[in-house]
Amino acid sequence: MTTSAKPVVRAFFDEPTNTASYLVSDPVTKRAAVIDPVLDYDQRTGKASTKSADAILEAAEEDGLTIDWILETHAHADHLTAAPYMKLKTGAQVGIGEHIREVQKIFRPVFNATDVSGDGSEFDRLLSEGEHFQIGGLDVGVLHTPGHTPACVSYVIGDCVFVGDTLFMPDYGTARADFPGGSARTLYHSIQKLLALPDATRLFVCHDYKPEGRDDYAWETTIGEERRNTHLSGKTEDEFVAMREARDKDLAAPLLLLPSIQTNIRAGRLPPTESNGVSYIKIPVKVAS
Repeated sequence: MTTSAKPVVRAFFDEPTNTASYLVSDPVTKRAAVIDPVLDYDQRTGKASTKSADAILEAAEEDGLTIDWILETHAHADHLTAAPYMKLKTGAQVGIGEHIREVQKIFRPVFNATDVSGDGSEFDRLLSEGEHFQIGGLDVGVLHTPGHTPACVSYVIGDCVFVGDTLFMPDYGTARADFPGGSARTLYHSIQKLLALPDATRLFVCHDYKPEGRDDYAWETTIGEERRNTHLSGKTEDEFVAMREARDKDLAAPLLLLPSIQTNIRAGRLPPTESNGVSYIKIPVKVAS
């Protein structure tokens, strides 16, 4: 049964990856979901830890919450997901947009990742445009919002929407669209879908980079405020596409791109262990001619 309660949202910001993860709960039933959890990973040593994920689990325990869902907005290119660890600790289902199949098929040959299914079966639930499910008594609606990646989805939960990397804070702009399968024009149309939500809708972003002139990190805004987003205000579709494509040409690859992609398309599992019992992250080497 759907309740009229507003979701309770607790944010957890990981400064090394500039990622905001969320613990979203129904205050009536005390059922909850975690959105975009981070696995702490040291690129220099290859060591991982669960410090960030444990902070979310501890908060859930303090609030008496039961975590039923771990929701990914997309296969992230800038951090490894802690979804498998949190699933182990809670028994929650791991959900992602159904177009993760396309992302798997794009990157499987890049890493010669023959174990990757290409059908999304590494995840517990593949979610489609317009689908609804429950967090306790809270209704969750799924919006397919591609452009940054083909598989990006946003989750509408009560008066909130969790947009992943589609939009950032209004003073920072929008997501890059130059990854394989990305499209600035598709991103524009996804943003318009989000802007069709009521102005008062609370909007939660997945990243913040504290642009010049702002002293603190921020991750919550509103649909109304996003109408004045610095990348969107006053621009036609063609003007936005031209701006986004020009900007993307000068962007460096994310620091954790290679480990993140090949882990996250496996629903956060590391590549299969080799004969010595060790799992290895691959780095494709391109030799300039």
